[in-house]
Amino acid sequence: MHPSQIQIKHYTYNLPDERIARYPLAQRDESKLLIYQNGNISEDVYRNIGEQLSKDTLLLFNNTRVIEARMFFEKETGSIIEIFCLEPAAGTELTQAMMSMGKVRWNCLVGGAAKWKQGLLEKKLLINNDSFSLFAEQVEKRSDHFIIEFSWQPQLTFAEVLHYAGVLPLPPYLQRKTEATDYERYQTVYAKQEGSVAAPTAGLHFTDALLKELQQKGIEETYITLHIGAGTFKPVKSATMQDHDMHKEWMQVSRSTIETILSYQSKTIIPVGTTSLRTLESLYWMGVKAHQHPTATMDELEIHQWDVYDLKPGISATEALHAILNWMDKNESNELICHTQILIAPGYKIQLAHALITNFHQPDSTLLLLVAAFVGDDWRKIYEYALAHDFRFLSYGDGSLLFTSPTTLWSESDINRPTSIPLQ
Repeated sequence: MHPSQIQIKHYTYNLPDERIARYPLAQRDESKLLIYQNGNISEDVYRNIGEQLSKDTLLLFNNTRVIEARMFFEKETGSIIEIFCLEPAAGTELTQAMMSMGKVRWNCLVGGAAKWKQGLLEKKLLINNDSFSLFAEQVEKRSDHFIIEFSWQPQLTFAEVLHYAGVLPLPPYLQRKTEATDYERYQTVYAKQEGSVAAPTAGLHFTDALLKELQQKGIEETYITLHIGAGTFKPVKSATMQDHDMHKEWMQVSRSTIETILSYQSKTIIPVGTTSLRTLESLYWMGVKAHQHPTATMDELEIHQWDVYDLKPGISATEALHAILNWMDKNESNELICHTQILIAPGYKIQLAHALITNFHQPDSTLLLLVAAFVGDDWRKIYEYALAHDFRFLSYGDGSLLFTSPTTLWSESDINRPTSIPLQ
């Protein structure tokens, strides 16, 4: 069955409200860890995760940093308008938008939009005893968002503007306001590249001490960047996946990281978080496209929602990674910076990962579909166990170490087929 025909009603479960972790534990690495391997389930805590990993393991972390994407403006009437920055408007790359000075356009959600038909909104701030004004103006209303132009006078980057004018956004299901401790705890300890509106929550359990301990054991780490959009919280409301529009997100991967992943092809690669997995698997399919079309542009290598199901693998993971490196050589590029819209759902064959570290996800979500693709039908057994054994759920909750099922991995028979890739 093509994944577009998947009925979301088969990938849901009852999540009691009291099982949602609305605050993190006092210590990051004290969170519980469910281990699933060869159909068996056991328990531990993150502090001991090194005991579950062999020394020939590569951990792939997402080093994105959550930005203060939520801003509140007060009109002269006293009405409050909330503007939630999603991503830069079309034609502007994320890093470029964050470094913009004086003016920039973003796609935004607007709370209280009915009270703001036109005109400038102004937010006044005091920075180092200097007055500071940020202006917001509607440029265009789209079906599901607004294009907002922000402008300001001081010579500050937009990243700095957000630090002063914005609030760190928490997931809507936490149903509480952002508190002072969230500015530390809703970031990973290795967060570096600003651009996400949600944290890569599987990484929230790692401490500097734990990372050092893993390094001493010989477990290697490398970093990718995938800037998480608000679409990660978007439930699947359609009956089948065919009518669900998968969100696009910015990914950034260096040549050295691809070379490191390539060197671990005969060992164990474990992405930390669904965003790391989505980036890792996107690399394979970009390699397939680069192999078939060496002169493709960066835009043509981007992965769209159904690419990974409508195309055949055609080549091995090693060949795909070499194809990317060859493409980068020809284009004199040391980094891949592009969108990915990859949808990993049951029926997908895992290409590069051997295990996955991840939290427990919402019912009726694309993240739950990803877990089901990774471990097969046992996803329900895993979630039933977690519910029965007091695991905490969602962003600030506990997590799991899931090893792939043989039925969800690609096999040699998958690569001996013709591949036809229409460039989009």
